[in-house]
Amino acid sequence: MTTASTEVVSLAGWHVLLVLLPALAAALGALALAAGRRTVSPQAAWRVAQGSLLAALVGAVLALGALALHGGGTGWGLRADLPGVLVALLVCCVGAVIVRFCPAYLAGERGETGAARRLLAVLAAALVVAVADHLLLLALAWAGCGLAMQGLLGFYAERPAARRAAAKHFVMARAADLCMAGALLLLALSPGGWRIGELQAWAAQSGTLPGEVQAAVVLVALAAVLRCALMPFHGWLIQVMEAPTPVSALLHAGVVNLGGLVLIRLAPLVEQTLAAQALLVAAGTLTAVLAALVMSTRVSIKVALAWSTCAQMGFMLLQCGLGLWPLALLHLVAHSLYKAHAFLRTGSVVQAVQLRRLGPADAPASPARLFMGAALGLGLAAAAGWVAGMDAGSPPAQWVMAGILALALTPLLQPQAAQGWRWAVSALGALALAIAGFGLHHLLGAWMPSGAPAAAPLWAGVALAMAGLFALQCVLAAWPRGALARRLYPWCWGGLFLDEALSRWLWPARAARIAPPRPRPVRALKPATTTGGR
Repeated sequence: MTTASTEVVSLAGWHVLLVLLPALAAALGALALAAGRRTVSPQAAWRVAQGSLLAALVGAVLALGALALHGGGTGWGLRADLPGVLVALLVCCVGAVIVRFCPAYLAGERGETGAARRLLAVLAAALVVAVADHLLLLALAWAGCGLAMQGLLGFYAERPAARRAAAKHFVMARAADLCMAGALLLLALSPGGWRIGELQAWAAQSGTLPGEVQAAVVLVALAAVLRCALMPFHGWLIQVMEAPTPVSALLHAGVVNLGGLVLIRLAPLVEQTLAAQALLVAAGTLTAVLAALVMSTRVSIKVALAWSTCAQMGFMLLQCGLGLWPLALLHLVAHSLYKAHAFLRTGSVVQAVQLRRLGPADAPASPARLFMGAALGLGLAAAAGWVAGMDAGSPPAQWVMAGILALALTPLLQPQAAQGWRWAVSALGALALAIAGFGLHHLLGAWMPSGAPAAAPLWAGVALAMAGLFALQCVLAAWPRGALARRLYPWCWGGLFLDEALSRWLWPARAARIAPPRPRPVRALKPATTTGGR
């Protein structure tokens, strides 16, 4: 069972216009600001941006209503279906909140009007990606989204770190564009064409994809890996913290997630291309595991959130590799909402962390408590899955995801982590989260059924990797000053030095210029000192 119907329904003209309305509203706002960039004041520019996003949000709501009442289809290079309309509504909501936040945050900054114009351009391009039915239109909009984002990432051009991050983003985005161009050339040689609806129907009817089509799908998967900043191509995503906080929120909550939507669009082709599935599962699993470990060493709130995005992107792409398309879409929406909220409230988060550090330190968790919490989590996940209709006949990959959810609930379920009624409230909250996750997955599955079961080595590898990550985190939590923690900490603090290795390969001359000086012999330190120290 695939995620697309073999029937391609033509949309009425009014429905096509309704689908295009959000992108059109944002694009017209950007063009108006571009025309009056020398005369429009920052306050007027933000009012134009807010009005454009309000019109776009109304259009997205109307498009969702039309989809529910009249169904989906394609027309004039656009398509109306649940993933696209839902992502368009998500982009409009997140964009409206960010535009509302920007005037206070960027007040008095040079280039406010340009920031408003570029922000609208990014949102317009992302909305076109969400509703495009033609691969050429999708590729051009995806490239345009990256180019418009480039100016926002370099908002503080006087900062060397900001220029370096923007340069890395430019290189990775252009590499992804080259992958998409190669995929388009290969698909031009196939009978499927460039229209996504026709490609989905053709892939669903064909038994085996030709070699050139499989190569094109691998290139699209590689483009998604680059655009979603999976390791080792993640450096720019971490270093764009030099950009203003609203820009970081827009990038982490919206732009970086588009790779998952592109893969969902081509789901029937990905399901028949084992090399693409293996690439997505391998890169996604490694990124999710390694980025989660690195994130635990971070002190800066924004940098920790950036590493969290890296891990979540890996998790989303491995779900695509396993054919769990409704779960990947749910992950995309949930991560976008959470990350926008997290970035825009980083100031209050810093205050909360400082207050928590003033209190007594938490005692290290014992292995028994951790594994007891994991056992309770497994029980709750199994109960929630049963309520949502999962049974022994469900695909193994779904049960693997249920097990990962159970491990994620462990912090809420550790005995003695809270006293009395507080622990009961935590347990009920964990059960509610599990039921909500399975319930939303079941609801999305009614609109876009999951794909064919993934090969056993793929889901088994994910299960082993996530179980190993949980075991390692248990050891580190129980013995935070043990030998293993002391050995791992420098590597995790340095992000495994993958970005540095890639930077030396891409820019050897620059790496040579900024190479550290030769170490000079120094006198041995005293065994103990009364001042200083780390």
